Amino acid sequence: MSFETLEELLKCHGQDQLIKFWPELDENERELLSGEILKLDLAEVNEIFRRANETTKVILEKSGDDLKPIPQSHYESVPSLTASKVQEYENIGLEEISEGRVGVLLLAGGQATRLGFGHPKGMYDVGLPSKKTLFQIQAERIVRVQELAAEKHGKEGRITWYIMTSEHTKAPTAEFFKNHDYFGLREEDIVFFEQGRLPCFDFDGKIILEGKHHLSSAPDGNGGLYRALKRQGILKDIGKRNVKHLHAHSVDNILIKVADPVFIGYCKSKNADCAAKVVQKSTPSEAVGVVCRVNGHYKVVEYSEMTEEATNRRNSDGRLTFSAGNICNHYFSSEFLSKICDFESKLKLHVAKKKIPYVDDNGVKQKPSEPNGIKMEKFIFDVFEFAENFICLEVARDVEFSALKNADAAKKDCPSTAREDLLRLHRKYIREAGGEIGDNIDVEISPLLSYGGENLEELVKGEVFTISPFHLHSIRESATNGINGKH
Repeated sequence: MSFETLEELLKCHGQDQLIKFWPELDENERELLSGEILKLDLAEVNEIFRRANETTKVILEKSGDDLKPIPQSHYESVPSLTASKVQEYENIGLEEISEGRVGVLLLAGGQATRLGFGHPKGMYDVGLPSKKTLFQIQAERIVRVQELAAEKHGKEGRITWYIMTSEHTKAPTAEFFKNHDYFGLREEDIVFFEQGRLPCFDFDGKIILEGKHHLSSAPDGNGGLYRALKRQGILKDIGKRNVKHLHAHSVDNILIKVADPVFIGYCKSKNADCAAKVVQKSTPSEAVGVVCRVNGHYKVVEYSEMTEEATNRRNSDGRLTFSAGNICNHYFSSEFLSKICDFESKLKLHVAKKKIPYVDDNGVKQKPSEPNGIKMEKFIFDVFEFAENFICLEVARDVEFSALKNADAAKKDCPSTAREDLLRLHRKYIREAGGEIGDNIDVEISPLLSYGGENLEELVKGEVFTISPFHLHSIRESATNGINGKH
């Protein structure tokens, strides 16, 4: 494209500031800049900015009548279910897995910046006895739940693992999996794809130049999943493989029950098109979004958007009225995903005012001390309101949720808490299977041995665990790094 044509295109959309340094660029730099510009649909980009500005107001009106908890008809709690009902849901889920109708959508674009790690977050080792990373733990849970499905239903179905990376994490993530022989999974059952990016704007709607020949942009959030699914052929792949149920979650929950058969079975039995796992809020002031209904639509309302009265409201039994804490753990039917991806442009845009590096009129790189522009992102849960049959499943926090977001200095949602939460759960499994273990003994149970506490009684009943740390693993694994193993 000639400079004149490029200039005309940009002027037409009010973004001609992007080529103000054109005379100073060499041919290679001009090619890079024009390539970045031409990747954009400028009309769409301007419309995104307009819509983002419209939706920066608080979404929740301060009227109690507009905000309601999830109705009991759409809500079940695993800790409150009978063992037979949990088994019923699990059997349904395992059958769907055995038929190859289950897929996992892993949100793995994070670079672990707050951890000071500098690599994809899934490659992080929190310091378990086995030294396993988040990716390995989750892969081995998939291996084990496939085995459970085959044992139960006599058919070996395979789970397809769709892993959404970012521009910077895709290559290292794919290489990590290859170097570890895909952690026992088949290469063809793991599909990597990349989330998109959105330009960063100044407050007047002008796209910011990060360099003379480089636009400023940022990942489009976990809600960018829907556009990526469609644009990168993942929806077609889901259809081709006849996957009917997708379990979506973030990579940073070390307790995640990947492809959870109970969750899948619950959703199938209720004919849900979209669902969320939730945990009870620990306190009214816990800064977590709450799944609820706003003006008749299912939404996640952020803690900062709720009134103090709503935040502290309690039912007659003393339980918080708005207690369904969102943990980025969702179910989608493949049919629902196909529908959503066709009108994902209607999804809400969330705006954050940020200090965005830019080049000034003299071409000098500047790092502002105050917010000078906006980054926009979409959230995965903003599709809830479009569901025809949305349901919730409450799970026990100590069994299913421990996030890894911060460095240890934060003392919360950090490597130390993630490690201890997993080891505490494994001590619980050992006790339930008849073993004796003190709270100061660290025993890690390999996911290849046990997905959720099963398959342990023969190994641990009557045993007293005194060696710490200890890695209790399956016969297919060798003891690693000098850690004691037991078959």
